[in-house]
Amino acid sequence: MGRGNNSGYNRKKKRNWLKWVLLLLIILAGAAAFIANKVFGSGTAFAGDSKVLYITSGSTYNKVLSDLNSGNFIKDRSIFDQLAKQARLPQNIHPGKYRIKSGTSYYNLIRKLRSGRQEPVKLVINKFRTKEDIAGFISSKLEADSAELIALMYNPKYLSEFGLDTSSVTAAFIPDTYEFFWSTDADKAFRRLEEYKQKYWNKDRLAKAKQLGLSPEEVTTIASIIEEETNINSDKPKIASVYLNRLKYHIPLQADPTVKYAMRDFGLKRILNVHLDYKSPYNTYLVQGLPPGPICTPSKTSIEAVLNAPDTDYLYFCAKADFSGYHAFASTLTEHQKNARAFHRAMNERGIK
Repeated sequence: MGRGNNSGYNRKKKRNWLKWVLLLLIILAGAAAFIANKVFGSGTAFAGDSKVLYITSGSTYNKVLSDLNSGNFIKDRSIFDQLAKQARLPQNIHPGKYRIKSGTSYYNLIRKLRSGRQEPVKLVINKFRTKEDIAGFISSKLEADSAELIALMYNPKYLSEFGLDTSSVTAAFIPDTYEFFWSTDADKAFRRLEEYKQKYWNKDRLAKAKQLGLSPEEVTTIASIIEEETNINSDKPKIASVYLNRLKYHIPLQADPTVKYAMRDFGLKRILNVHLDYKSPYNTYLVQGLPPGPICTPSKTSIEAVLNAPDTDYLYFCAKADFSGYHAFASTLTEHQKNARAFHRAMNERGIK
C-alpha cells in the first residue's frame, strides 16, 4: 500500500513538472517569436512605399541613429540600437544615399547600411551656360560641394592635368545621362565626367577634328554656338558649315549668341548695334576667330554637326521671316541682307524688341 501511494505521488509530480516545462517552452517560444518579429519583421515607421536616407561623409553612428529616429525610419530606437551595436554598425558607417522600402526589417536595414549598398543617382547633364550653373546642378544631385567644384574649374594647375584651361573647361561636360553614387565628391565627379569625354572623343572623332584643323575643345566651342543658335537639328550641319567657312577665310564669326554670353544677358531677343560694341574676348563681332571656350555645353548632335558639316559656300544665315525656327542661308552679302531685312521687318511687325 505504501509503495502504491508513493508511486501515484511521483506520477503526479512528474505531470506537474511536465506542465511547467511545457509552460516554459511556450513562454520561450513566445519570446523567440517576439524577438524574431522585432528583428525580422517590419521595422519601418513611415508611410509610403519608400524613403531615402542620406548619410553625409564624416557622419557618426549617433548622427545616423538620430536621423533614423527623427525621420521616422524606424519604430523603436532602443531595439535598433541594440541590434546595430551587436552587428558592429557603429564601426561600419558608409556615406551615401540609401532607399529604404516600407516594411524593411531591422536586420535587413542594418545589413544594407553596414555594407554600404547605396542607391546610384542618375545625373542628367543638359545644356548649361556657365561654370556656376554646372556646379550648382551637380551639387544638387550629389554630395559634391558646389564651391569645391567651382574652385576646381577655376584652378589652372588642376585643369592642366586634363589638357584644359579655365575657358575650355566646360568642354569636359558632354550632355548625357550618368550614374554616380550620391557620396561622390567634387574631384571624383569631375574626373568621371572627363573620363567619359575622353571615351567620347574616339579615334574617328579625333581624326575628323584634325581634318578640320581643330582640337576637340574648339569643335565643342563651335558646337556650343550652334546649340545656342537653333533647336532645329536639320539646320545645324549647315550652320556649322557657315562658321567653318568663316574661319577658313578669316572672316569674323559675328555670332549673336557670343554677344549674349559676353554680356551674360541670355534673355536678349534682339542684338542691336549698341550690343555689338561690348568689349569681351567672347564677342565675335569684335574678335577674330573662336571665342576662348564654349558658351554652353552643346549636345552631341551639335558636336556631330561640326564634325560632319557639309561642304558648302555659305557664309551667312539668319532666321526665316516665318518664325518657323528654320534658317535662310546665303553665299553673298547681298543675298543675306535681303534675308535679314525680311526677318527684321517681321520682328518689327510683331513688336519684338
